[in-house]
Amino acid sequence: MRKKLLILSLLATSLTQAKDIFVNTPNTTLLLKTEEKAPVHISYYGERVDDAQQVYMAYSLWEEAYPAFGLGNYRMPALSVRHADGNMSTELVYHADSQRQEGYAQVYTITMKDKVYDFFVDVCYKAYQNCDVIETWSVIRNQEKKPVTLLKYASGFLPIRQGDVWVSHEHGSWGDEAWVTEQALTPGVFQIHDLSGTKNAYNNRPNMMISLDGKPQENQGRVIGAVLCWSGNFRMSIDTEGKHTHHLIAGIDDAHSQYILAKGESFTTPALALAYSREGQGGVSRNYHRWARNNNKIYNGKALRKTLLNSWEGVYLNVTEEGMVKMMDGVKEIGGELFVMDDGWFGNKYKRSVDDCALGDWVTDTDKLPNGVPALEKECAKRGLKWGIWIEPEMTNTKSELYEKHPDWVICHPKRDPKPGRGGTQLVLDMSNPAVQDFVFKVVDDIMKETPHTYYIKWDCNYEINNFGSHYLSADKQSHLYVDYHLGLVNTLQRIREKYPELVIQCCASGGGRVNYGLMPYFDEFWVSDNTDAKQRLYNQWGTSMYFPVCAMAQHVSASPNHQTHRRIPLKFRFDVAMTGRLGMEMKPSDLNAEETAFAKRAFQLYKETLRPIVQQGDQYRILSPYDGKGYCSQLFATADKRQAVFFAYKFETAVNMFRPRFLFAGLNPQARYRLNEVNGKGRTDHWEGCVFTGSFLMQQGIEIDLNGEYDSKVIMLQQVNG
Repeated sequence: MRKKLLILSLLATSLTQAKDIFVNTPNTTLLLKTEEKAPVHISYYGERVDDAQQVYMAYSLWEEAYPAFGLGNYRMPALSVRHADGNMSTELVYHADSQRQEGYAQVYTITMKDKVYDFFVDVCYKAYQNCDVIETWSVIRNQEKKPVTLLKYASGFLPIRQGDVWVSHEHGSWGDEAWVTEQALTPGVFQIHDLSGTKNAYNNRPNMMISLDGKPQENQGRVIGAVLCWSGNFRMSIDTEGKHTHHLIAGIDDAHSQYILAKGESFTTPALALAYSREGQGGVSRNYHRWARNNNKIYNGKALRKTLLNSWEGVYLNVTEEGMVKMMDGVKEIGGELFVMDDGWFGNKYKRSVDDCALGDWVTDTDKLPNGVPALEKECAKRGLKWGIWIEPEMTNTKSELYEKHPDWVICHPKRDPKPGRGGTQLVLDMSNPAVQDFVFKVVDDIMKETPHTYYIKWDCNYEINNFGSHYLSADKQSHLYVDYHLGLVNTLQRIREKYPELVIQCCASGGGRVNYGLMPYFDEFWVSDNTDAKQRLYNQWGTSMYFPVCAMAQHVSASPNHQTHRRIPLKFRFDVAMTGRLGMEMKPSDLNAEETAFAKRAFQLYKETLRPIVQQGDQYRILSPYDGKGYCSQLFATADKRQAVFFAYKFETAVNMFRPRFLFAGLNPQARYRLNEVNGKGRTDHWEGCVFTGSFLMQQGIEIDLNGEYDSKVIMLQQVNG
């Protein structure tokens, strides 16, 4: 109570000097207060408000917007700096603020200055008006006479009042990405981070949701989302101290990443994207999906993605001209639109028949492809297909002509012997080096010059930074490597996009190792996981969709038994799982029998003509989670006007007298009436087939669905009817 009275007293005495800044989206507000010669404070984040005084009278949340280390702050800071004279304390106070319109967003810049040093921090907030997402980042500027060292430089800070607060995040490993984990926040520090250097979405992804009303719920409850838009090492921490507030701090990981700013230099941190919803985790997800699709956070996010066949699990490295043409015939027959030749097509002195050589030598292996890649591009065109190809341009092998010519281009300190990875030979090229950036750009540029009608490139990344050190960076800037690698990568991708804006590029990193919003503004889609098993994909895809729209999720039908799990799953179930994203195949079409081929043709036609626009551009509602442990899963996609929807239901376990749920729907117009029809079926119909229900009934009461056996599934179209 005394603290509250003190705050109100301070507000009253400084009324002429203080200023409220409302950072508003259509339905949310982040409220800031500035005052001359005082720190900037965050007062509120949540549902939209217009009256600051009501907030101040109701709540006692009163935290610095970007706390710095050294003076009056003993908690975990967002910023820690060593000034030129060795002083490690920083005292930031309000200096100025401004606003500007930028596309569909309003950008607020609040400038703070150290009381003693010519050291400035611009704390920026970008509030989108076409979705409920606010990005925050900082621009750190050194105007001191000598260099300043950044020890910690977070993207953003957010205080959250304590209560029954839970956090959800994703962790995993190769083939088991995006596993959803939930836990209550308790006193101490909750933390997720990644130190791989190149692919930060395997073990822990730079995303979390914070549920304010107890254990997370999918479609109800107040939830805050936090997504770090960065592709390198990161750290997201929630510091819980005492019984008042949690403190969320997120940004580039500060371990081994001190960054030096000379006089006049600045550093811009990656953005932290915040979202708030009262509609549970699903509401936050839909906020991020709209933000990504409508604001180029996924490259070309509003475009419909083409169906494809990728050669990898069909032939692996055993690429031949005859084999590629045969697979083109197969994808043409089933109705696919794009053929992608994966790894195994290149190498001169060293032949890429095993994965221990030739990375960096991006020339055609004419033993495998005697007529070259252009001949395959033409064969695709003859069949009315688009052409695509696989590369891994940031990597090399010790068994390569590139490494023999440029051993100083790999990441490794000059005084150390490199420790190679995959195949005992793989190494990472140093993207902080402008010469390497030019080389990587040229890899793509040469492909486009040789085969100018290339439509699609699969860009892979299969090794971490296990050899810290750079031949290019100076001795005093070796600690810049983790950061400058990704700044160099983004610079290269920007150059590629400027020259080839129509090129479709997939982001792959041994599966889902690079599913992050640091890189997705330059990639049209990502490979969810190298694990194509349909059952496990239900979990992978569910977790991934927490933050990413399904238009960017590459989901392929593969062989049975599956190559990773050896599980046997019916073709219909595999298709019904893959159709909830960008549909593709990853197998030899010739391995399908006549009945399976006919089914695949119908499924591709259904997807292209009916499902694709609803799934790829509609609102996703996750309903029955595979994580519930009941052996069922369901989700729905609805158009923005809610006139059409498609519902997916799966049964992936079986037992005698097994629990049978009533399937509820979501995201419909309660007053509208919908006709239900099963699509992609196999001749068996349910009692509700062709019947009409109100949206309210379907969402509150649901229907029973006849699912039998271990792997059974239904795809149901909902069409709004008049009268």
